[in-house]
Amino acid sequence: MPYHQPRTFEEYCEELETVLPIIEAEAETSEQLCYLSDRTVATLQDAGLYRMLLPRELAGAELTHLEAMKIIERLAWAHGSTGWCAMVNNSLATAMALYAPGDAVGEIFAENPDVMVAGNGIPRGFARPVDGGYMIRGNWAYGSGIQHAEWVHSGCIVLRDEKISKLPNGQTEILIAHHPRDSVELRGNWDVLGLRATGSFDYGLKDAEELFVPEGMCYRSDSVVPCRGGIQGSLGLVGIAAWAHSSWALGVGRRMLDELVLYAREKADVFGKVCDAPTFRFQFAQAEAKFRSARSFLVESWQSIADGLAAGQPATVRQITSAKLGMRHIHDVVSEVGTFAYRTARGTSLHDGLMQRVYRDIHSGTQHIHLADQVVQECGRDLLGLVGPTAKWVAFNIVD
Repeated sequence: MPYHQPRTFEEYCEELETVLPIIEAEAETSEQLCYLSDRTVATLQDAGLYRMLLPRELAGAELTHLEAMKIIERLAWAHGSTGWCAMVNNSLATAMALYAPGDAVGEIFAENPDVMVAGNGIPRGFARPVDGGYMIRGNWAYGSGIQHAEWVHSGCIVLRDEKISKLPNGQTEILIAHHPRDSVELRGNWDVLGLRATGSFDYGLKDAEELFVPEGMCYRSDSVVPCRGGIQGSLGLVGIAAWAHSSWALGVGRRMLDELVLYAREKADVFGKVCDAPTFRFQFAQAEAKFRSARSFLVESWQSIADGLAAGQPATVRQITSAKLGMRHIHDVVSEVGTFAYRTARGTSLHDGLMQRVYRDIHSGTQHIHLADQVVQECGRDLLGLVGPTAKWVAFNIVD
């Protein structure tokens, strides 16, 4: 299928039958490199898996978030780091296409819709307004997938008159700036427990203290009015991030339980076959119930959002609350059942191998700032009816 031809959800599912074996075959090479192998990246690009959420007018598939969630789930099942990079690129490239207003953005995606975007929107930099754009500076971390990126997405605190700019709601003004990959240098700092193949390196500007970024290549981090595409773009970065991390957690959680089944049915020790132990059977059934229940909560939350968007209604504060709560809950459950699987498998999971890798990936994904307790506290505030009628979600909290 030509690279510019948008795929349907069903076509993506068919494509995965070819893609997943390649991802699994390349996983160890990627782990050793500490970033995805060239073959893995090319496979994802050729299959259109970096543009599942991209607007159709830019040759994207514009799948519903629930459909795209099921695809990322399977990619993460095959290899946690590959699934992670796929959800990151889908998130950042889609946000760039939706919210950056410049004509150049449309031209970039028209030339090649499989644009690779990486970086970090958490504001570790600063931006000062100048004629036609912003001068940015900073040092950023966790640039997942940046090894192969063409464009970099960097979060910056806006400075006006050398002071931190505040919005009318009291929140700090945060800008997302997009600049070419060759404008930055990678600074390593990715010797970590898991998700090693994501290449989530630190990065900073190369050969300059500041970089000019045109206004058309920037957008405010709380943007929810898309410049391109339909109402699906009204979700904003806050919703896209919840989609991304939830999708990934589903895949690694399912893989750990699937590997535990194989271990339990095949392995025996001095106490006999693992699967013959009544206690294990009971605990495994509980683990399955917890995982499936958490997954069902996510599916319910995202189906509600999809139904609303299809009817022309942007997601409500309560719908985003459910999505964010579901995101944190699935990570808590995956951490719990992953630890159960790791403990049960004893020496098999202790040594270098698939179960150990998935366990490490799970307990690296749980460390993300989007899963902070403070975010769940905000979910509780909404569920208790303690937010006002004009409330809206921003990155980590609800503002009235």
